[in-house]
Amino acid sequence: MAEGTSSGGGNSGLAFIVGGLVVIVAVLAFFMMSGGFTQHKKVDVDISASAPKLPDAPKPPEAPKAPG
Repeated sequence: MAEGTSSGGGNSGLAFIVGGLVVIVAVLAFFMMSGGFTQHKKVDVDISASAPKLPDAPKPPEAPKAPG
């Protein structure tokens, strides 16, 4: 005859282990999404360049005079 009550001791231990794994995965995901494992390097780039001086444009030709 089968017993009508069970203590469920094996299932509560498994639930404790699975819950601990879920917490560990959540903490790792938080650190990886927030950049907790990477080193933030401050990079300051200053680029200054002067444009070359171009020669002056040639003068336009004079318009022809109208006859008259």
